[in-house]
Amino acid sequence: MADEITRISLDGELTIYHAADLKVTVLDALRKTRVLEIDLSGVTELDTAGLQVLMLAKQSAAADRRELRLVRHSPAVVEIVEMLDLGAFFGDAVLIHA
Repeated sequence: MADEITRISLDGELTIYHAADLKVTVLDALRKTRVLEIDLSGVTELDTAGLQVLMLAKQSAAADRRELRLVRHSPAVVEIVEMLDLGAFFGDAVLIHA
């Protein structure tokens, strides 16, 4: 396993209708690298199912001593994460209120 950073981009709706595919995509990418960055700039909608996949990925990364970083948050992502006060869970300085 290489120590490089791998970045994937997620676009469109991260909703219950896409959660199963999203889970496969994210967990597969995570298994192939030590550090995975997920670019969320193209996300237009995020519901609790999509959020659960991101939370599962964060927990899986920690359990496997890997790192998951969420980057380039779209307004849709920021809105949901702030509403549910999950910035600290993701360890994301962009989302943690001072």
